[in-house]
Amino acid sequence: METEPQVLGTTAKIIPLALPKGEEKLCELCQRSANLQCSECRVTFYCDIEHQQADWVGIHERICPLLVPIRTVTLLSLQRAGRIETQLRKTELIEICKTVAEGKLAEGKHLEALPAARFCLRCSIDVHGPSTLQLVPAYLLLAEANMGLRNLALVSELLSQAEWAVLKSPECGHAVHQRLHRSLGRLHTATGNLEAALFHFANDIYFSSEEYGLDSTVTCSGYFLIADVFAKQGKMSIARSLYSTLAHTWHGHLTKLYETHVQYLQNPGLLLEPSYDKAHQAEVDEMLRAMLDVEQRDSRKESSRIARMAHCLAMLWFLAGDYPKALGFGITALQASQLIPNHDLTETIQSLLQLVQSAQTEPHPGSH
Repeated sequence: METEPQVLGTTAKIIPLALPKGEEKLCELCQRSANLQCSECRVTFYCDIEHQQADWVGIHERICPLLVPIRTVTLLSLQRAGRIETQLRKTELIEICKTVAEGKLAEGKHLEALPAARFCLRCSIDVHGPSTLQLVPAYLLLAEANMGLRNLALVSELLSQAEWAVLKSPECGHAVHQRLHRSLGRLHTATGNLEAALFHFANDIYFSSEEYGLDSTVTCSGYFLIADVFAKQGKMSIARSLYSTLAHTWHGHLTKLYETHVQYLQNPGLLLEPSYDKAHQAEVDEMLRAMLDVEQRDSRKESSRIARMAHCLAMLWFLAGDYPKALGFGITALQASQLIPNHDLTETIQSLLQLVQSAQTEPHPGSH
């Protein structure tokens, strides 16, 4: 008799597993003895309904039919051409799992990201072999998912594997080094080893600068993380100095996007430059809010810094179409700028507030 669990509105089915005596199948998630089978692909097995549901939501819904040809033994699959085809299919699955895991991590869904990250690593090992450089992205995805779940011992183990693979590969590029050092920095921050965290975030900034440029958003994130460590150490003057530099950089990025958006509102025929997606927007918002909060609470708070940070947030939310938030931060920015005679941002902030108030009553074409 088939069982039909309710998995976020899906209609995925599982059936009890009946095997010949002495034959055993392992659970897709935990590798324990399986009792259930996916009734769609019939090549994926689970120890219980909870693991089937977790796998379905995490990745199986996306790849269920793709697993059949790589897990079904045929005469062709045993031949050289069949083995090559299987490797190509697994390479395709690696990219799908990587994309799904990254998307779920960006949304903060660490538990849902685990199945995709695990399967990405398993396929990567099958295709590239153990302890190879090509496994590093999968190790980092799995480490990030477990970091969000506070499984720090497992994170340490995964990052050690990634670090070993990088150390053995002198041809490893800047981007891989950058991601590894950022993950190591976050781990050491979480475990309270702040000096080690500073070391890794400094390397993160170096490699991201080499790969993406000194003013890139990736490098900005590294500066924010290292500033956060200085703040945890009580070195607020260093942290505030870094926050100020970051505010200038973010202000430049957001002003460019804002000006392009305004031109589009005035002439919808123009090609609109893409703004940040929701995940990136949430990351930028979290950074800027943290910086603004530190500045507002500091006894030496500087109105010019508050104005710039709040203006960044106002532009960010205006671009996202959240006009109440844009209005709130815009008013904060204007009040701070007006404390300084002839402040260079006052007129720009006033123009933004006028646009926000206009958009609240009569939404412009293209706003969302």
